[in-house]
Amino acid sequence: MQRCFPLALAFLALLFPLFAQTPPPGPEVAPFLSVTARDFALVHVRVIDGTGAPAQDDQTVVVSGGKIQSIGPSGSAKIPDSAQKIECTGESVMPGLVGMHDHLYMTHDADDQRGPDGHLLQPGFFVAEIPFTAPRLYLAAGVTTMRTTGSIEPYADLQIKKRISQDLMPGPEMDITAPYLEGAPTQFAQMHELTGPENARRLVDYWMAEGASSFKAYMNISRAELHAAIEDAHARHLKLTGHLCSITLPEAISLGIDDLEHGPVFTDTEFVSDKKPDACPAGGERSWLAVKIDSPEVQGLIHELVEQHVAVTSTLPVFEMSVPGRPPLEQRVLEAMSPDTARSYLTARARVSLKSPMTGLFRKEMDFEMAFVNAGGLLLAGPDPTGMGGVLPGFGDQREVELLVEAGFTPVKAIEIATSNGAKFLGRLDSIGTLAPGKQADMVLINGDPAAHIDDIEKVQTVFKDGVGYDSAKLIDSVRGQVGVH
Repeated sequence: MQRCFPLALAFLALLFPLFAQTPPPGPEVAPFLSVTARDFALVHVRVIDGTGAPAQDDQTVVVSGGKIQSIGPSGSAKIPDSAQKIECTGESVMPGLVGMHDHLYMTHDADDQRGPDGHLLQPGFFVAEIPFTAPRLYLAAGVTTMRTTGSIEPYADLQIKKRISQDLMPGPEMDITAPYLEGAPTQFAQMHELTGPENARRLVDYWMAEGASSFKAYMNISRAELHAAIEDAHARHLKLTGHLCSITLPEAISLGIDDLEHGPVFTDTEFVSDKKPDACPAGGERSWLAVKIDSPEVQGLIHELVEQHVAVTSTLPVFEMSVPGRPPLEQRVLEAMSPDTARSYLTARARVSLKSPMTGLFRKEMDFEMAFVNAGGLLLAGPDPTGMGGVLPGFGDQREVELLVEAGFTPVKAIEIATSNGAKFLGRLDSIGTLAPGKQADMVLINGDPAAHIDDIEKVQTVFKDGVGYDSAKLIDSVRGQVGVH
């Protein structure tokens, strides 16, 4: 039996005939394939199924034609004679991560775009698309499905999705979010500024026709524009999320928004004393310093979110960047970055004040997310790889799960949030998000037990997408020193 590690490339060529029913993988995909057998079985593996149930030891997972055929105790498993047996003693398998706030760009060089007085230079902050490195890192880390949650280069995102689906490049399945629905004034040079409700409707119509499957409102949108965009998206059976500021969370809930990014501590401005309608005030997060999670106001917000079926996307890694002394510096992160990206990140990290209020605010957001889930809310997970550039695609998705455990969730619950919940929100729980017979074989093989030690989630060995195994280490090696460049 094969061990749970990649096949030698010399042997890989012998397996290509197994792709006879579909076009062979392109030359940028083939070198990363490690398991290509149509029928295979993971034997003696620990199963974390993504439902929040306890892990099951010594199981056998049988896969055929990209679908899970059976999961059960290894002692009684029926494995077809034609199946490749992969010995996985001591290994764990879990569903592929469903990244619900993932991007294909980086914002690592903000300080390089400011003048001597610290003001952002015209035409505004310019971010860099990383269409080569980001998809590879996402897949390497176990992200098999992702939502781009705001696009800067929408046609590039759509091309990436298409070329991944054609096996021309490695990467996850993608839900493409249209360009940001942003009002004036925006600080981003690449964002359109809405001119009113009809403009919002026109953009929703246009980008849906171009292939976008979700929408995101941003910080300076007006209530009238948001209402128009939500109404238009819902008429086409699509969903709209928001990273808000000009509009408070209660206002957005009343308008019918489907999801709220980042949670309220860093985005909800309802407690700002001089908040003006449709205007984004400064210091919104500081207004939450004196707010208690068990207060009637916050409990009322949670009740409305749950009652109106509004999801919340946890993006703890991007805020951890601003907490003094956090996160732990990881060699793998620094090695993946280009030298300029690493310099920019380390410089920004060193500037975080030891007196920053982020320590308390970060913990408060964690407590909100626990309270929200305990009340029956649908919590989603994604890292938001932006900020000062230390949150990388894929690695950040893993860190998000670790931080959910720090927040108080059990490891299996945190994995459920990062897999099953995202699939449910996307309307794809019948095919992905959990491990069960009949579902797509989107799975992550891990050299350890993340159900007991959540940091083992970083020990990804093989990532299966549609039943095809990718070598995680080779994908990471292929982008070493390039993240931030392309």
